[in-house]
Amino acid sequence: MTATTHGPAEAGASRLLRDILEEQYATRTERLTALVLCEAMPRHGGFDPRTLAALTRAARQDVADTAHALRRMSQDTYGTCEGCRRTIPLGRLRAYPDARFCVPCHQSRRH
Repeated sequence: MTATTHGPAEAGASRLLRDILEEQYATRTERLTALVLCEAMPRHGGFDPRTLAALTRAARQDVADTAHALRRMSQDTYGTCEGCRRTIPLGRLRAYPDARFCVPCHQSRRH
């Protein structure tokens, strides 16, 4: 499913996924901001410094992944697997809105 859709069902799904991605972006950005603020606090806000650094790296990646999905949506490439160029199933996009790969391509990248 790409950002440009033709039928009412596809348009509704596209809007839903955009809303999910925008909410996810806001939530992930807030989490990253909180972690960065903890880094500046005495005793790192109660976090072990290495744990805090790992959480911050993961939060930065989450924000970047969501931003990338929104960018793909605006470029009309959202929902297309970056590996095989086939359409990523709607169920996968609902479960993982920032998915870049279909399941077979995702699994092949992990091995």
